[in-house]
Amino acid sequence: MNVPKAYLEHVAIWVKDIHWHIRFFEQVLGMTMREVDGTREEPRQYWTLGGLQFIHDPRHEGPEGRLAHLGVMCEDLQAALVAAQWFDVTEMPQGRNWLRLPDGLAVELIQARPAACVAQALAIDPRAEA
Repeated sequence: MNVPKAYLEHVAIWVKDIHWHIRFFEQVLGMTMREVDGTREEPRQYWTLGGLQFIHDPRHEGPEGRLAHLGVMCEDLQAALVAAQWFDVTEMPQGRNWLRLPDGLAVELIQARPAACVAQALAIDPRAEA
């Protein structure tokens, strides 16, 4: 079986103070804005270069922690969805590319464009010496 390749594109986290998180990750780690849902002044969600997604929820007190979902970039979304049918996963209301795993973890599968960028991303060894 030819298994499609994928990589973790982002991790989504519920945060009570989104502005604090934006400032911290930008000023300490240089993880600047990639995308925003809402405005920069009043973001509902905020994505950084480097793979973080903050979801503003001042009232979040979930016992499972603050992890919202994993965003996984797929070389072949359709093949990944077919392969997922062999596992005990359920489709989530957000769409067929959103899967709830048996332990409750939510995974968002995203089609990479172009598909070859997945292989390129996986070929990078960030710990290799320059």
